[in-house]
Amino acid sequence: MKMNRIFDYLDELYPNPKCELEFNNEFELLVATMLSAQTTDKKVNIVMKELFSKYNSETLKNANIKDISNILKPLGMSNRKARYLIDIANRYNGHILNDRDKLMEYSGVGRKVANIVLLELYNEPYMPVDTHVERVSKRLGLANEKDTVLSIEKKLYKLIPIDRIKRTHYQFVLFGRYHCKSINPNCNICKLKDICKNYKR
Repeated sequence: MKMNRIFDYLDELYPNPKCELEFNNEFELLVATMLSAQTTDKKVNIVMKELFSKYNSETLKNANIKDISNILKPLGMSNRKARYLIDIANRYNGHILNDRDKLMEYSGVGRKVANIVLLELYNEPYMPVDTHVERVSKRLGLANEKDTVLSIEKKLYKLIPIDRIKRTHYQFVLFGRYHCKSINPNCNICKLKDICKNYKR
């Protein structure tokens, strides 16, 4: 009953949810997702346009790390992300396999990034837990306050039907990004505030 209420409200707010990162191919998707750590999709999209106006997956292999770092500077952690990016370009052989463990061998690619890439590329029923998914899950009582991102992921698999995991993932992200924000959430107009732990506090 609780989950049906959540699904119905998210469907009302975001009937056609999708990834807000902009990319033209699987390599760009992988890069954009890796770069999105600790920053916003909006900033990543701006940086991606500049990056791929100058480079592609081949030329990035031998790119000057200082030049890449300067392009990535608006995203934060630019030196580290530049190293990750060049390493990814050198590992990439023209195709991303539908294999999470293999994907996680790339620099800067943890479970969340791998889940996002395979969810988007192959419609794999993975539930990437980013900061928005984590916050929404805890506020709506779907996870405990001390749960790790992995335990939250496992709990959500039990609560969300497999055929709507992708849809619900993007709805949670959008809901957390624009509605159930970390600071100043829109509680007054939220139809789920009666089950929200944050609102009750």
